[in-house]
Amino acid sequence: MDEEVKSILIVDDDEAILEVIKEIFEMEGFKVDTASTGREAIEKSEARYYNLALLDIKLPDMEGTELLEKLHKEVPKMMKIMITGYPSLENSVKSLNLGADAYIMKPIEPEELLRVVRKKLKEQEEVERMSKEKMTEWIETRIRKLEQKYQMT
Repeated sequence: MDEEVKSILIVDDDEAILEVIKEIFEMEGFKVDTASTGREAIEKSEARYYNLALLDIKLPDMEGTELLEKLHKEVPKMMKIMITGYPSLENSVKSLNLGADAYIMKPIEPEELLRVVRKKLKEQEEVERMSKEKMTEWIETRIRKLEQKYQMT
């Protein structure tokens, strides 16, 4: 990963889980923010950009899949990983169809969580790099065409 510090939003109504996951990521050098409700998560993601969000399926004010859908529409570049203590095929399929980039079951193994998060952030970087390369290529092609056009006149 590049030198930019990646930011993560953790959304879970269990304060103990929030603190443990926050500590794990902070020890790894990530900038971490937490939210205990869907509404708080939406407000925080409107106020600043997060590279990745960890979303619990069960939240007090809305389903995690509803939050996922809203965040996917508002911040499509953000990686979104669903976390659940209530695994079901229906939830996992719905989450993936609504834009989740991964689906992890509780209890969470810290090493596995870090591995998945790093993998998703690397994928995000690759997409951004490819997008920048495509844009640069398009601009260079456009400049060449304009130069040719004006050389002919």
